[in-house]
Amino acid sequence: MKIIDVTKDNFESEVLNSSVPVLVDFNANWCGPCRMLKPILEEISSERSDFKIVSINIDDEEELAEEYSVSSIPCLVYFKDGKEDKRSVGLRPKEDIISMMGE
Repeated sequence: MKIIDVTKDNFESEVLNSSVPVLVDFNANWCGPCRMLKPILEEISSERSDFKIVSINIDDEEELAEEYSVSSIPCLVYFKDGKEDKRSVGLRPKEDIISMMGE
């Protein structure tokens, strides 16, 4: 499954009302660790279909970043049934990301 770019316009439908759990990647283009995390997330996304991964650029979507108290990036927020379940800040290895989602 391809990583979906999310904005405030489609956040509710893609994340809060999703029928599957969602891993939200809050990031920015200028962030080195964010760029290092992207291929890891793409790999996970191609291997798994039991959840989806979405990307939010905090420079473009400041309101969402503020609403979810994102003060450091990369910030991964795992949503289950439309509610935040877990959060991780910083670059993490693939295994840590998968275990964060209860695997």
